[in-house]
Amino acid sequence: MGSISNVIEKPHAVCIAYPAQGHINPMMTLAKLLHSRGFHITFVNTEYNHRRLLKALGSAALDSVPDFQFKTIPDGLPPSDEEGTQDIPSLCESTMTNCLRHFSELLSSLNRSSKFPPVSCIVSDGVMSFTLDAAEEIGVPEILFWTTSACGFMAYLHYKELVRREIIPLKDESYLTNGYLDTFVDWIPGMPNIRLKDLPCSLRTMRPEDFLVKFILREAERASKVNGIVVNSFENLEGPVLKAIQQILPPVYAIGPLSLLSQQLIRSLLADLGSSLWKEDESCLNWLDSRRKPGAVIYVNFGSITVMTNEHLVEFAWGLASTDYDFVWIIRPDLVKGETAILLEEFFKEVEDRGKLANWCPLEKVLAHPSVDGFFTHSGWNSTIESISGGVPMFCWPFSGDQKTNCHYACAEWGIGMEIDGDVEREKVRSLILELMEGEKGKDMKMTAMAWKDRAVDAAMPGGGSSDILQELVRMLQVPISSSA
Repeated sequence: MGSISNVIEKPHAVCIAYPAQGHINPMMTLAKLLHSRGFHITFVNTEYNHRRLLKALGSAALDSVPDFQFKTIPDGLPPSDEEGTQDIPSLCESTMTNCLRHFSELLSSLNRSSKFPPVSCIVSDGVMSFTLDAAEEIGVPEILFWTTSACGFMAYLHYKELVRREIIPLKDESYLTNGYLDTFVDWIPGMPNIRLKDLPCSLRTMRPEDFLVKFILREAERASKVNGIVVNSFENLEGPVLKAIQQILPPVYAIGPLSLLSQQLIRSLLADLGSSLWKEDESCLNWLDSRRKPGAVIYVNFGSITVMTNEHLVEFAWGLASTDYDFVWIIRPDLVKGETAILLEEFFKEVEDRGKLANWCPLEKVLAHPSVDGFFTHSGWNSTIESISGGVPMFCWPFSGDQKTNCHYACAEWGIGMEIDGDVEREKVRSLILELMEGEKGKDMKMTAMAWKDRAVDAAMPGGGSSDILQELVRMLQVPISSSA
């Protein structure tokens, strides 16, 4: 790599997230934590997502923080006026093949400007590794932020071995149902009890040329070429896997839960700077404040990407309605595949005094609310780590990516989840709610969830493990790499 000045008055981190909500949120939190420790921040979105961010937050909010600016690059996909997440395989292929030139041009323009310090480091999403070429070109260090769990990341790192052993691709569709996926995989370090069915969903392919598998193989291989890997986790939660990753990759910085670390930011414009691509409905919090049964509300949110059939929607609806418990349910405009979500008037009448439906809401604040006692989730990592941070047990309905892995750990290893296995049925939804709220297993899960919350809080507090590791990361990023790096 080339050389840069040994003296940088103010470090300048360029942060670029994969263009989906579940990646933008944690990257924004990390960017704010770096800013609070003296970094100038340039936060890079795709043009498509930046338009959505402006619509949700307004330009005044994005321009309100000194030394924190937003820039954009095109994603290479056809223009769209939609308000949802773009097709993931298309987005992966397009960012991998089209974004490097635009990102390099952006870095050059930043370095030519006299308005802010020269770029001193790049903080990139783990699946946006094209940025490594740009970092090498201008001679600055780069870290990759893998927004999965450490367990999910470790699984991706071993896709190459799964292919080498001819475990994937699957031979034919019968392997999805003949018990093959129940096979234990006992050779992934730090993950002794994992089965094929618990590994990320993209391995369930019958096609040798499957693009997502090839994409993961490429991105995982390039993870060894950076100055460090960041994960939103903590030692007590994923210690064995974190230790195993440290043996095969550059330094790994476990600095989670990021939301708890960010609570140390003083009340300021920085703390209020949001990253939601949908306008958040804060009335959910007021509704939770008014509940007739504090500590007895079910929260239902399947994230920013999950889609379901309207039949699944209806089964969830009547499962919720069949109990006497209050609930908050997030129904995105694009939640139901190919059509608008349809619930009958009969349902709304049944739950009018105990059900709150919204398009989107602040996840962290809802899960931290004392009224929330259970969480129906797709087991995305942001949702999982926020649920742990709030001490809230989970009903897990994994959909894609590393969600199967997160579900396995929540249910089988950490003791804070119950899986909705197979198709959704209203009676199954009802029985899970009653088990959590009234059963012995539910009592145990609630106690275990609160114990994990205590560990998460300890990790994030000043002097805690994650807080100290964040300081190590900051010190590393403040030191320019040498010309021999």
